[in-house]
Amino acid sequence: MIRAGLYSTVQDRGRYGLQHLGVVPCGPMDPVAFELANALVGNREGEAAIEITLLGPEIEFGVTALVALCGAQFDATLAGQALPLNRPVLVEKGAILKGGQALVGSRAYLAVAGGIATVPVLGSRSTYVPAGFGGHEGRLLRAGDSLAMIDGVASLSLKRYEKLGGKKSLSDLRSVGWSSPALTLPEREPIVIHAIEGRHHAQFDAAARRAFFDATWKVTPDSNRMGFRLAGPVLARSEAIEILSEPACLGTVQVPANGMPIALMADRQTTGGYPKIAEIAAADVPRMAQLAPGGQVQFARCTLEQAGELRRVLRERLDAAQRALAWMAGT
Repeated sequence: MIRAGLYSTVQDRGRYGLQHLGVVPCGPMDPVAFELANALVGNREGEAAIEITLLGPEIEFGVTALVALCGAQFDATLAGQALPLNRPVLVEKGAILKGGQALVGSRAYLAVAGGIATVPVLGSRSTYVPAGFGGHEGRLLRAGDSLAMIDGVASLSLKRYEKLGGKKSLSDLRSVGWSSPALTLPEREPIVIHAIEGRHHAQFDAAARRAFFDATWKVTPDSNRMGFRLAGPVLARSEAIEILSEPACLGTVQVPANGMPIALMADRQTTGGYPKIAEIAAADVPRMAQLAPGGQVQFARCTLEQAGELRRVLRERLDAAQRALAWMAGT
């Protein structure tokens, strides 16, 4: 690792089944782009990859490897040439990949054939920076780091590259003429995110209830993997009723005492005591994750049944994309 970028971590699918013990699931902020990156290099679902945020790392490869950068559009280069995005690319030993800056979206995933082979902690390779475990030494990647890959990654990469359908050379880079679809990138802002009325929605006054769904919210610079803080109208409650801490979920929108909502993301706490004004539909969380600071969002009211239908449709689109990639790769 020559340079680490702004916020680069190792993430796999996450560590689930431990929230009752206070262990955060972690995992990718945009699981759709993450799974597509793995599919592009022929990996099983959930293999560890590098999540990069806004400014990508600069990496020198000590071995030939088949890689894919999928998700946000970065102005990435490989050996001084534009890196084909959302495609499998064979990287030669000694080549340098520069992640560049995010042009559209904010997060992308660099997958390698066979996956990143850091030591699992509690059954997962995902990094949880606040507690300092998982990933690479439990922290953000930094200059000088050397990430482990599986034994025989070069031979595996060459074998998989040889099986790719429609081989094509882009400039002097070894890649293909097809790519994965971009399923989560915002086409324009404000993006529309579906949300269900939360457990404590009725405790907010009428103006706050209207404002949550009517206002355009802006992601603030102090947002992170734990939660997106949103700037907009202050959301006041009718009365300050004391709330006991209870389980917090991915996509929960809490409102602390200052009246400014927080949308909980991949590194969310396991419990919380702030009132919950809404729950973001699971299918829309990956799109929310692609917003950069300053990004704008509007919330559209939906029912639990509608949220379930959105999730089903997204799963069908992702499954179809993965099948198409497997067919084109000859697997």
